[in-house]
Amino acid sequence: MQALRALDVWVAALWWGGLTVVGFGVVPLLFVHLPTPAMAGTMAATLFSALNVLALLCGLCLLVFLKLNQPLALIHQARTAIFYVVSGMLIALLLEWVVAPRIVARQDLRLWHSVGTLLYALQWVLTTLIFKNRVAARKSNGA
Repeated sequence: MQALRALDVWVAALWWGGLTVVGFGVVPLLFVHLPTPAMAGTMAATLFSALNVLALLCGLCLLVFLKLNQPLALIHQARTAIFYVVSGMLIALLLEWVVAPRIVARQDLRLWHSVGTLLYALQWVLTTLIFKNRVAARKSNGA
């Protein structure tokens, strides 16, 4: 049962870690090692799309954990985390359904790539805050 209570920390770590590894590690390496930028871009789009699905699944799990697993003393921390989670999920939806199609279609590529990069960085900051919030909640709860 103790492991189940700490599951929110693991889910937050998965979301943050996925964004970190893919966005700051794998995708830059694609552009270095694949023969053409077009091939790297296609593969990057596929990876980012998978990350958006991961973000939505992790966000949904976190919302369930936050709703079901909060002692009364930690309600304020939970509200803050819920705001961060919902914001991160909205960013994932924007990236998937608004930004990515325009980048793939090469529509005003410089603008939409900049918007996508900004939103991705914001989502990464939010997941960092979610992770820190969940770790702090576990410490406050004595778990």
